Order: sequence, then C-alpha cells, then structure tokens
Amino acid sequence: AARVISVGYLGLTARADTAAQQGASWSAFTGFFPWEDWREGRPEALVSIEPALRNWAGQSATRLARARLLFALDEASWNEERVLERYELLYEAGLAPEAARDRGEAPDPAIARLGPALGEPMLSDHRRILATALSRLRGKLKYRPVIFEMMPEAFTLSALQRAVEAVAGVSLHKQNFRRALERSGLVEGLGRLDQETGGRPAELFRFRREILSARPASGLSLPLLRD
Repeated sequence: AARVISVGYLGLTARADTAAQQGASWSAFTGFFPWEDWREGRPEALVSIEPALRNWAGQSATRLARARLLFALDEASWNEERVLERYELLYEAGLAPEAARDRGEAPDPAIARLGPALGEPMLSDHRRILATALSRLRGKLKYRPVIFEMMPEAFTLSALQRAVEAVAGVSLHKQNFRRALERSGLVEGLGRLDQETGGRPAELFRFRREILSARPASGLSLPLLRD
C-alpha cells in the first residue's frame, strides 16, 4: 500500500461557525475521548473500562503501574495533559477499536460490549493526532494565554472559567482561579455588567491583548476544585 501522510492543524475560534457548503461539522472531543471529561467527577466511561484495563494488566506490575498512573486508578492523581499516553495505552491493550482494525482482526466481543465508553474510532491514526493536539492545548493553557482566542471581546469571569474547564476537562476552584487571574494582569474590567447571565448581573472583562507586546504573557493557573 502507498504511504499516506496525515497532517493535523489545531486552530482556536470563539464561534462554532460551520462552512456548510464544504461539508464541515463540529464534534465534541469527548465523543472521541469520553474518559477525558472529569468536570462532573470520575467519568462513567472510565468506570466501564477500568475492569478491562486491570484484566489487561494481569499480574504485570509494570502494566498495572502504567494504568494506575495514566487513568488515576486506586486514587492516583489525574494528569489532564497525558491524553496521548492514555490513548496509546488503550491501543496497546487492544481496547481502542482501531487496534483490532489495524491488525486485520475481528473485534473482541467483550471489548465491543463496552461500546461508547471506548470512544468513537477514527480513520488511520487520526485519533492519535487528535489526542496529541488536545494534550498540547491543555499544556499550553498553563504557559500561554491561548484560551482568550476562544473568548469574545467581552466576557464574564464565569464564562472564562467554563471555557478553561471545558478544554482542561476538570473543575476549577472559583476563588483561587480568580485570584490567580487577578495576579496575572491578563484581564481588566470594562465597567459594565452582563444582564443576560440568568441570575445576578456579572461584570464584563476583556483580555489585555496589548500585554503581548509589552512582555511575555503566561497562561492561566488551574487550581483544581479538590485543592
């Protein structure tokens, strides 16, 4: 077979505009990696695939240690940046649907029964490319202000926090997040309120884009809710 080169581009946009005439559409990354969204606690998908991970590990201390580290088993800490390593372990364990496909084998019925918990497969190695992109984006949140490329010109701090949480897949401590944001100097209040919050009006802020030409701008601290 001819060699096929796949190139992925990661772009950030504030609106989910779709060029319908080009057949484009939007899909949530959680459909491909359902175990990556911890905003509501431990994902149900991970609860489903944990027994399969332990079965794969068997008596191998090395395999079990990797599964514990990457998938936060046995109360280990969750590291949201290790998306690619988690997918690659699932592939190695034969749990990713692409693994059997690439070997030309029929899907294992026991694994097939896990269904959506294993995520939607993609052509070729495209899910590995997507995992790489998500890993890099989650890491970059912490050292570059990239999240503001997804925000409108004026936003509330609650909307900003929800955007960060959606990308990072974790819940953040509200007060600690805002204190860290204030120390960063990345945003400033606009002196007006958002009346469409559905509750108490909240102050609108803007990203101080001019700071990028004045000094190297850092990313955002991610104080987890459990902290």
